[in-house]
Formats: sequence, C-alpha cells, structure tokens
Amino acid sequence: MYVTRYQEKFQDEFIKLNKSWIEKFFALESHNLEQLDHIEDYLNQGAMIYFGIEEEQVLSTCMAVQLEEGVWEICKFATNEKFQGKGAGKAVFKASIGYAIEQGAQKIVIYSNHILKPAIHIYQSFGFNEVPVTIDDYQRCNYQAELMVE
Repeated sequence: MYVTRYQEKFQDEFIKLNKSWIEKFFALESHNLEQLDHIEDYLNQGAMIYFGIEEEQVLSTCMAVQLEEGVWEICKFATNEKFQGKGAGKAVFKASIGYAIEQGAQKIVIYSNHILKPAIHIYQSFGFNEVPVTIDDYQRCNYQAELMVE
C-alpha cells in the first residue's frame, strides 16, 4: 500500500467512497455536495486530497482544506469497508495533516460525530483534542477536535 496525492483518475472513487460512507451513517448535506461537486475548485485554492492505493485500488482517502489563514480542516476521510484494518486510513490522515502543516497551518480542525468511534480514536491518536462545536455547516456535527501546531 502506498499514499499518493490527488490524481484525476481517482476522482470518481473519492466521490463514491465519501458519498457511500456519509450515507451509511447520515444523509448527504449541502456542504458535502459543495465539496464533492467542486473538487477542482478546492484543489485550485490550495486543498489537497490523498489516496491510499494498493494494486491501483483506492483503499482510503482524506482531504486537507484551508478554512482561513493558519487554520486547516481535515475532511472527506473515508475508507473502503472491504479494506479496513490495512492502515490506509491512518496513512492518508497523516499525509493530510503533514500537508496542512507544510502549508502553514497553526491549527487543524475536524468536524465529526460521536458515533464514529474508530475515526475519533484515530484523531486522538494523532493528538487532536475535543473542543466545543463552533460550526453549523453540518447538522450531524456534534464533535469537533483541534490540533494546535507548534
């Protein structure tokens, strides 16, 4: 398994994985569709998507997006259920954090939900700390975590 930056040939898989993952637990919301329908716009504004790949199959994906000067969000973090437990999720998550830091992130945020215990475990293992929820972009968001970059 290896991690690679965004490649257009994997774009459809990025959309499919994220839609199916979100729909498994929640409903797609307008902010999800905005990001998934305008990937190129986000990339052109400095965002980056990472893929965990094995034999040209996308195992996992994750996106880093700048929210404002010095503040980045890690989002669109999804793993193909058939390939869970291979470490691809942690690998793309780590790559996304690294990218945000390279771009000057002073704070990295995650918006999620408490029912996603495996994902929250990953966030905590990377040093993210839960903070009060401050956004209303997602109805399902009842968990917010931050990582302060030194």
